[in-house]
Amino acid sequence: MHEVNGAPEPTAAEIRLVVAASSVGTVFEWYDFFIYGTLGAILSKAFFPTGNATLEMLLFWLVFAVGFGFRPLGAVLFGYLGDRLGRKYTFLVTVTLMGIATAGVGLIPPASQIGYAAPALVILLRVLQGLALGGEYGGAAVYVSEHAAPARRGFFTSFIQSSVVGGFVLSLAVVLLCKGAMSKDVWEAWGWRVPFLLSLLLLAVSLWMRLKLSESPVFKAMKESGEIAGNPFVESLTYPGNGKRLFIALFGVAAGLTVIFYTSMFTGLSFLKGPMRVDDMTAELLVGLACVLGMPFSVVFGHISDKVGRKLPIVLGYVAMLVLVFPIFWMIGNAANPGLAEMARREPVVVSGPDCGYNPFAAEQATNCGKLLADLSASGVRYSLHEGPALAMTIGSDAASLGDYPWAEKSAARGKVLQATLTSAGYDFAKVKPDFGRSAIIVFGLVVLMALTGATYGPVAAVLSEMFPARIRYSSMSIPYHIGTGYLGGFLPLISALIVAKTGDPYAGLWYTWVVVAVAFVVSLWGLKGGPPKDFAHGDD
Repeated sequence: MHEVNGAPEPTAAEIRLVVAASSVGTVFEWYDFFIYGTLGAILSKAFFPTGNATLEMLLFWLVFAVGFGFRPLGAVLFGYLGDRLGRKYTFLVTVTLMGIATAGVGLIPPASQIGYAAPALVILLRVLQGLALGGEYGGAAVYVSEHAAPARRGFFTSFIQSSVVGGFVLSLAVVLLCKGAMSKDVWEAWGWRVPFLLSLLLLAVSLWMRLKLSESPVFKAMKESGEIAGNPFVESLTYPGNGKRLFIALFGVAAGLTVIFYTSMFTGLSFLKGPMRVDDMTAELLVGLACVLGMPFSVVFGHISDKVGRKLPIVLGYVAMLVLVFPIFWMIGNAANPGLAEMARREPVVVSGPDCGYNPFAAEQATNCGKLLADLSASGVRYSLHEGPALAMTIGSDAASLGDYPWAEKSAARGKVLQATLTSAGYDFAKVKPDFGRSAIIVFGLVVLMALTGATYGPVAAVLSEMFPARIRYSSMSIPYHIGTGYLGGFLPLISALIVAKTGDPYAGLWYTWVVVAVAFVVSLWGLKGGPPKDFAHGDD
């Protein structure tokens, strides 16, 4: 019988239960985390009303990022508990905390009723979600990897990775089902709370499945031999050679795969619903379908990594992303709204003038030029900016009249006037529903992105668990993973939206993805070990 660190390999039935329970729990936990991002349009108005649509969405993504920002602290806290007390009971705690915090968001009154207390409570619950998620992923990944034989570790742990996408798909499916079962007025009044409250039901199912599990055989073997770490966090920083491993895990693995993952899902969804003006439900269906079709790629590449090693699919995935990310989004944009793309080429909007500073975080801009840029950004209109002696805007070769522009009005009123001016020039601001052929192109582009996600994401639990010694494995893999995903990945929607708002170019935010992936490619090419997978007995080499 194969042994890992002196522990016998589980039977086929036991490993199936381990993978199933861990994966289902991961789906539910990521559903809880993603449901906030899926409902961005309605939550931004409920909890962050400013009268400025761009600012509302930026504040929403900022609070979204807060949850990611606390993931590293959760990794430290629950990594410590997981390495000291055990894998199983630690991720029982994390899934419980996540379910309660998510349901809590669905119970918060809107800002119109309780004022600033509403966003404050949302922030508090996002902090709890971030702490929970910081412990969940490492627990599930370590638990499965320590049950699996080296020759199949990539395959079995890849179901954890695929389950993360499953959480996003489940969040979209629940939102679509709830929308379909309610009138628009009911949905906007209180129906959006139902997906949050459903997390209590999902929590009950997850706990029921995970309570059936036994402790990791590797942890039990360490406990019996007295090899439990005294302070896993400190040892993670001081263990010989671990500094280099942490650096590679952070910048070569976690950072790159995370920005690919969130670019594929969140950037794809917000790109369609925002600048491309695709009907919300249509965009959610297309992205959801692409995610369903793309989920198996994580399992495929996890299996491939068992044959060719972990490094090769990760590095090749990075290269492909660097080459394809811009062309894929150009293809998606042209298919999603060809009329808008054609107008941007044929009748480009150019703004010129003095004092054209634009602050996306200001509730109201200080200058007329700033107000005009804010209105263009809120309308999803691509523009270019030039210096000039006086404020002017051209649409193609024609100068737009700004003499009667309602500068003193709120942004919503100004936006209507701006859109009327652009509509007379040929722009169309109606929501679009791409036909079957164009929808197929959109889904194809998103599936390609999901395939690249699978190439880099599928082997990650195996490669990280194999990088670190068992006594500090939970902490050592969780901390760099959640710093990379929490800060470099979690702030991607905010930073991308900020770049787009500042430049007026709906594709400019992709440069953030490109730069992070380029860094990850260099670090992984240098630092990751090639060759076939190794048993944990060699993990300290």
